[in-house]
Amino acid sequence: MLQDYQLLRIPGPTPIPPSVERAMAQPMIGHRGSETSKMIQNIKPGLKKVFGTEQDVLMITGSGTSGLEAAIVNVVKPGDKVLVVATGVFGQRFTKICQAYQIDVEEFAVEWGTALNPTAVQDYLKEHQDITAVFSTYCETSTGVINPVGDLAKAVHEVSEALVIVDGVSCMGGIETKMDEWGIDVLVTGSQKAFMLPAGLNFIGVSDRAWKVIETNPKKGFYLDLTKYRDNLEKDTTPFTPALSLLFGLEQVLKNLEAEGFEEAYKRHALMRDMTRAAFKALDIPLFTTDADASPTVTAVKPADFDAEAFRKVLKTDFNLSVAGGQQHLKGQIFRVGHMGYCAPTDVLQTLAAIEIALVKIGKDIELGKGLAAAQKVYLEGANN
Repeated sequence: MLQDYQLLRIPGPTPIPPSVERAMAQPMIGHRGSETSKMIQNIKPGLKKVFGTEQDVLMITGSGTSGLEAAIVNVVKPGDKVLVVATGVFGQRFTKICQAYQIDVEEFAVEWGTALNPTAVQDYLKEHQDITAVFSTYCETSTGVINPVGDLAKAVHEVSEALVIVDGVSCMGGIETKMDEWGIDVLVTGSQKAFMLPAGLNFIGVSDRAWKVIETNPKKGFYLDLTKYRDNLEKDTTPFTPALSLLFGLEQVLKNLEAEGFEEAYKRHALMRDMTRAAFKALDIPLFTTDADASPTVTAVKPADFDAEAFRKVLKTDFNLSVAGGQQHLKGQIFRVGHMGYCAPTDVLQTLAAIEIALVKIGKDIELGKGLAAAQKVYLEGANN
């Protein structure tokens, strides 16, 4: 086997396009020079399109979790009470960050594998008018669920003054997002998922309503103080040393998305989701989410009659193909197939072919090619639309 031949079909980090790798290999430049300012100017419009906002999108050097922490420490003031709508591991991460800052946090738990119900959250807020911020994931990576965050924001704002803060790390760039239209107040995403970059950058959109709260917050931290990023971004610079190589790559990623067309990129992700789900259905292997709740960037599968970890091991050993396992109580119970970013329908077909072989090798009784044929049919139907 080619030892350096890696097939990443996990929900991040994801493969990086060659054009982006070349961009990141450019010679280093001064981070306070005019070249960097020009690059930031070029990046701004594309980020606005991904977020669906007229606001400048902040860029912070750090992982996606640092972006979630920034959202919390900037919008939550001492004494505030917040609500976390937790549909999985990464919803719970909001809770853990809040607890680390001794924030009064209440968790609205949703059954894993299902999307949140905006009406249920709204009903909760009617009885808890002291909530100042509501946190949710857009795509819950651990379960493959996409949450209706636009409907959530609308429901919250109808009955409460609470800000709506959303983790979009594992789906933005692969699904349409309308931050301004939906009324999301703070929206966070990261570089290593559908943005097709290595980990190390996060992007944060902030509404005018949220800025008013942030500006009056006496404890915003130092490095994560979003007002510093906003004020410097207005001058096409950053408050601290940026990850320049990642910005080189980001500029190229946005060029690539512009060339493909943002809407076409979203259609591609939806098509890959549908192909993947059709294949497992044809093989009579249960999926963890309903079609209505399924994310376009990651598919969670819950096998009923074979060992998910043994299956993943064969994929890795035979094909150097990685799919993700389950987390927390789902460890060993599910596996997750990523299809986002630098991924095309041909990659999905390749992955499904390998999956069928791995299933046979662990003793699963399937008809080779049946799942693949179902995915091919979905592709042909999608290509004709």
